[in-house]
Parts: sequence; structure tokens; C-alpha cells
Amino acid sequence: QVQLVESGGGLVQAGGSLRLSCAASGRTFGSYNMGWFRQAPGKEREFVAALRSVGYTYYGDSVKGRATISRDNAKNTVYLQMNSLKPEDTAVYYCAAVAAGKGLGLSLTLPRTYDYWGQGTQVTVSS
Repeated sequence: QVQLVESGGGLVQAGGSLRLSCAASGRTFGSYNMGWFRQAPGKEREFVAALRSVGYTYYGDSVKGRATISRDNAKNTVYLQMNSLKPEDTAVYYCAAVAAGKGLGLSLTLPRTYDYWGQGTQVTVSS
């Protein structure tokens, strides 16, 4: 069982930056593939970024070039650095995890791939 807790959301002006954090419980954090998704009111959950346990990264088209996903296995934490924020980035951001062995061959861009989810953190970008 893995518990995920996001933090770092808030209100930021367009063009600004935020770093979201997701702290995970458990001793085997390094063996999990991690993802970030977001969901705006009335919209489906959207893929933002993912990071395999072996280091491969993936980004959604809407954030490519503006987002960086990283992890610190010693701190059981995954980060999402977002730059050049736009009002359309406003959403609740969710962290997700799936064991690397189970996630092998599965697309990390799909919410259904993941077994564990955090409660989300709100990001609001003002124009």
C-alpha cells in the first residue's frame, strides 16, 4: 500500500512558476513509476507528466517544454516543476503511482494504469 500526499499548490500569476511535491509512504518508493495528472472543473483528468523508476520521462503536449518531473528516492518524493504558467493550467493536480513491475508495458499517460492516487492540490493561475 502506498499513500501519496501532494503539496505546493496555490495561486500564481500567469508567467510564474510552481513546484509541486508528492510525498509517498513505504520503503520501496524507488520501484514505483510516478505520474502527475490534472483535472479542471467539467473536464476529464489530463496527463501532465510521468517518470519511470528507471528514469524515463514523459510529458503531456500541453506542458511540454514548461514542466519537469523529477524524484528524490531518499526523500520518497516526486516533484513537478511548472514554469511559464498559463490560466489554462488551472486545475487540481494529482500524483499517482504504480509498481514498476506491474506498469511495465503499460502507458503511463493513462489514469487507469495507476493504482494509487493522492488527494490533489489546487493550482490557480491568474491572468
